[in-house]
Amino acid sequence: MSTPRPAPGLHVVATPIGNLGDITLRALEVLRGVDRIACEDTRVTGRLLHAHDIPTPMLAYHDHNADEVRPRLLARLAAGESMALVSDAGTPLISDPGYKLVRACHEQGIAVTALPGPSAVTTALVLAGLPTDRYLFAGFLPARTAARQCAIRELALVPATLVLFESAHRLPDLLNDLEALLGGREAAVVRELTKLFEEVRRGSLQDISAYYRREGSPKGEVVVVIGPPRAGVGVEGLDEQGLDAALRAAMAGVSLRDAAAMVAAAHGLPRRQVYARALAIVSQTGNPAETSAEAEVAPGIGGGIGAAETIDG
Repeated sequence: MSTPRPAPGLHVVATPIGNLGDITLRALEVLRGVDRIACEDTRVTGRLLHAHDIPTPMLAYHDHNADEVRPRLLARLAAGESMALVSDAGTPLISDPGYKLVRACHEQGIAVTALPGPSAVTTALVLAGLPTDRYLFAGFLPARTAARQCAIRELALVPATLVLFESAHRLPDLLNDLEALLGGREAAVVRELTKLFEEVRRGSLQDISAYYRREGSPKGEVVVVIGPPRAGVGVEGLDEQGLDAALRAAMAGVSLRDAAAMVAAAHGLPRRQVYARALAIVSQTGNPAETSAEAEVAPGIGGGIGAAETIDG
């Protein structure tokens, strides 16, 4: 029986993230029936096609050639071709530049459809055992320490579970920064999803960070899932020294008021208490200009904390 030809347009196809058996029947039908397949790496996609005896021609489309290749893809689509877009693993457009092609298709009136399937983001969420009613996928954080810490500070107040990708060799550094800035939140490191050595390591950020400091970088693909701030609940083990360390790390990149709000939310502590401690730290460092500037924002603390509360909802 011949394979039905998919409708003209772009078909965004999810592919396995590890186990080749996770491909859907609909995905196989579309990959077999389209005129060509746009993929990140023809070698990676070629293994998938070979495993299922699919002879459809491939065309490389990735970060380095996208500006050159995209117009050619759009011309083929505009001429009535049917084309599949795949990534090396998982759902295209999630942490890859495929959205530019999809956006261009919409702008030119070219039909776009999606074939759902495997995703490292949702698979990690399911395995982590952390709240899933609201989550934020933040992809890869910056590799440099200062930029990474700045990104974590921005995420600290988000009232949702956080999902991050990270290279295995940088995982210990990421966890050290997460521990310093987010405190004792629940977390999970999920690696090698759907593969033979799939592993889920759960615990507090302190426990998980200590484990990888001791054991070193793991092997394989890694997803980090971090629970949301626990409002009104103090974190065990956060003594005055730990609070001071978290405040100093936060104040390295943002204002005193914002740092206090972030640390309070991250550790489930009263904002007034954390703000007062932040003022004391600044006073002790001998920086009266910053102290007085903050005091102007919050006469009697109420104004400054109120501003932070609007961020928290």
